[in-house]
Amino acid sequence: MTNKYMYFIANWKMFGTLKTLNSLKKVISFSDNFKKNKLSIIYCPPTTLIRPLFKKLKKSSIEVGAQNCHESKSYASLTGQINSGMLKDIGAKYVILGHSENRQTGEDNILINKKIKSSLKSGLKVILCIGETLKEKKNNKTNKVLNSQIKDCLSGIKNYSNVIIAYEPVWAIGTGKIPKLDNLKNNILYIKKKFKKKSIKVLYGGSVNGKNINDLKKISLIDGFLIGGESRDPNKFIDIIKKTYN
Repeated sequence: MTNKYMYFIANWKMFGTLKTLNSLKKVISFSDNFKKNKLSIIYCPPTTLIRPLFKKLKKSSIEVGAQNCHESKSYASLTGQINSGMLKDIGAKYVILGHSENRQTGEDNILINKKIKSSLKSGLKVILCIGETLKEKKNNKTNKVLNSQIKDCLSGIKNYSNVIIAYEPVWAIGTGKIPKLDNLKNNILYIKKKFKKKSIKVLYGGSVNGKNINDLKKISLIDGFLIGGESRDPNKFIDIIKKTYN
């Protein structure tokens, strides 16, 4: 059982239509009546749904985020791209950056750093994803990878008040596997120590579900969860939140 303030971030990835938003009535009702001052619920849908979702959630405590953005803060001849200022304009308050699925298509720490700086300047809060691959884990390089990602992605940033770290081991995403609790605890502690006296929120992401949440919530260092597939089903998402506090 936990009684601390927690974040529950729903990363819908490439999922959802306008009709899908009707399923959130349950979550809205739930958020209005469940531990209002003890949690933040944030939905990060595809860009196509940010504005309609923002309107739907306007009277609730639930907030809206985006899944990525272009690094340029200015308008440019970049067909199909969307920058942080445009996301802010349509209602996004957060943006997920550095997700492993985007890293795998070419994003590196230097590019992510540019995106973070642009997003913070636009007034967005950043959810920075970091984590090691299975090969890196097996070669005992987890700490080295995490250190590099934190150092490079946050280079030049002195104020972390609008930055949240999401530790997502690449090998755990969508696999149904989670780290052993001792290892997870040590990795979260390692991340927090990197910020020394500067407090920062560290979430866990990677195959979070209604079964393993009972184990994950035992790690008091975790400040919340970044949830993928399970967040698309309102009943499963609510179940995860309830079990975190029970």
